[in-house]
Amino acid sequence: MIWRDEHGKSLADHERPSVAVDVALLTLPPGGDELGVVLHERTGGHEAGRRALPGTFLHVDRRETLRDAALRALRDKVGVTGREPRQLRVFDAPDRDPRGRVLSVAHVDVVPFALLAGSAAEVVGLGSLPPLPYDHDDVVAAAVAHVRDVYRAGPDPLGLAGEEFTLLELQTVHQAVLGTPLQKDTFRRHVLPGLADTGRTREGTVGKPARTFRRR
Repeated sequence: MIWRDEHGKSLADHERPSVAVDVALLTLPPGGDELGVVLHERTGGHEAGRRALPGTFLHVDRRETLRDAALRALRDKVGVTGREPRQLRVFDAPDRDPRGRVLSVAHVDVVPFALLAGSAAEVVGLGSLPPLPYDHDDVVAAAVAHVRDVYRAGPDPLGLAGEEFTLLELQTVHQAVLGTPLQKDTFRRHVLPGLADTGRTREGTVGKPARTFRRR
């Protein structure tokens, strides 16, 4: 049986756009005061020599899923494995790719900086990003907005501060993610219900040792 739509056309009669995935992989370099974005330099083909988000076309003929394509892009383009990026949104502007009609299913993930050691990832701060090809600037903006919404909900939900941290270290991470200074007392009242005191302290650069906490 051949499926036909209300106009009598079969599936083969409809033009098929290409489907791609692009991954906005965000991190926070040690001592950094802003989020960083993982980029790679495109080699060969279209936009060669420009830095871009890791991405790839979906291998429909291999019955590849969007998830698997995103994982392949991270592995092949920047040498990052063991992640689980989540779908962010579809970017479908008709002119987003000059090569033809390409839909991009953008993904987002946040990775602790230490886990990028040994990879080919190049981390560029948000304030230093070069103009990116296609609509990767828009993908980054959407990814950052998503991550900031997540961080407004509770203490370091994506683990950028590590397993154990002081309140000052936690506030520093949140300020870097949100891109804005935070009032100390207000911040602590907001996050303390979601934290557990470890019973340990950590020597600081000034003053007395600070208590350390972990997420509940």
